[in-house]
Amino acid sequence: MWLFAGYFLAEATYYNHHMYNRYRAFNHHANMDNQLPPEVPVEMEALAPHPVYFSRTFYGIMFDAGSTGTRIHIYKFIQKDPVLDNEMYHAVKPGLSAYADMPEVGGETIRQLLKVAKKTIPKEQWIQTPVVLKATAGLRLLPQEKAKTLLNEVKEIFDDSPFFVPNNSVTIMNGNNEGTITFLCLTYLRHLYAKTRKTIGILDLGGGSTQITFLPRLKKTVLTAPPDYIAKINMFNGTFELYTHSYLGNGLIAARLATLGALGADGLDWKVFRSSCLPKKFREDWSFGGLTYKVSGIPDGYKLCYQEIMQVVKGIVHQPFEVKGSSIFYAFSYYYDRAVESGLIDGSRGGTVEVRDFKKRAKEVCNKMTKYRPISPFLCMDMTYITCLLKEGFGFKDSTVLQLTKKVNNVETSWALGAIFDHFHNLNIH
Repeated sequence: MWLFAGYFLAEATYYNHHMYNRYRAFNHHANMDNQLPPEVPVEMEALAPHPVYFSRTFYGIMFDAGSTGTRIHIYKFIQKDPVLDNEMYHAVKPGLSAYADMPEVGGETIRQLLKVAKKTIPKEQWIQTPVVLKATAGLRLLPQEKAKTLLNEVKEIFDDSPFFVPNNSVTIMNGNNEGTITFLCLTYLRHLYAKTRKTIGILDLGGGSTQITFLPRLKKTVLTAPPDYIAKINMFNGTFELYTHSYLGNGLIAARLATLGALGADGLDWKVFRSSCLPKKFREDWSFGGLTYKVSGIPDGYKLCYQEIMQVVKGIVHQPFEVKGSSIFYAFSYYYDRAVESGLIDGSRGGTVEVRDFKKRAKEVCNKMTKYRPISPFLCMDMTYITCLLKEGFGFKDSTVLQLTKKVNNVETSWALGAIFDHFHNLNIH
């Protein structure tokens, strides 16, 4: 974490008019140099200058508004290095996108999570603790006006709170930024490139989207990639070309809908969506994104399930040239969760697996659906989708090593931590 030390000084002061100008300048610089699309901000009025002073310890609040839930990360930092001293995490379900037609109800979930922040952060620190919300695939999938209404509701709640509300505090995060920020956080935590010549990157599988990000070692990887998949970033006093892309609609839960043929379907009150990836005699109502679907199983094992899911993945995902070689990837979110549920890794320690291990366990789960049904009736579908995404989508070899983890050096590695550092850095600090 010492690499972040240049972001802070012992007596830091925020001035809102400086922050606004610097943030505008940074966004312009990012669009020119980093080649990353801007985030979607909520319209706001200019604020009067308001100095805020940090003490020896300080806090940051980052909301992750995902497709399946809203999570609050409350970070406590020690000014000396600075180092992350503690993280408090809390989540509510469903995600904000489920309240597309009830923004006030969605806003209430934010109020409840802010109560957690008030209990965690000393009262005298509230006024100097920045609060930020970044929405991911769930809101990216909504119609623009509905997403904007939800985020405006959140902005009003932030403004009514006792916390410090920076400019652009409520945004829809571009998917590629999501992967890049997570990658930078992981890199800072592990100093990966000083230790190995192999390609090291991250895979993140959310509910609505999935991301792949890595630093190419071969020029051919850059030359054969679509232009908007390559981003220039500044890191370790140099400029690097990063391969990064987010596939909206290819997250785990969205893939369930696609496999069932339920994406964009009408007649949800009477139509039953069937799949050979679901257990025999399974028939339930399943809700996602504020809609309820009737789903049923017509099981016939792994082979037919794989064929169904191939139609979801085939031709959609670009296969980076370099991942077919020697690679190590850190895999997060649903990669980790499903590996735990299927018994591939220990839930408290994580573990290292190969792509072939996902395939082997997917076959076992699908051919013994009754055994695994109490864990999740969707486990066969999910494990098969992960296998298909890795092999047929990204093009990983069976021997590709996946490091499944939630924490690195006892710090949870996520875009939320990277984003709060990024937000501190982009504010004007004296």
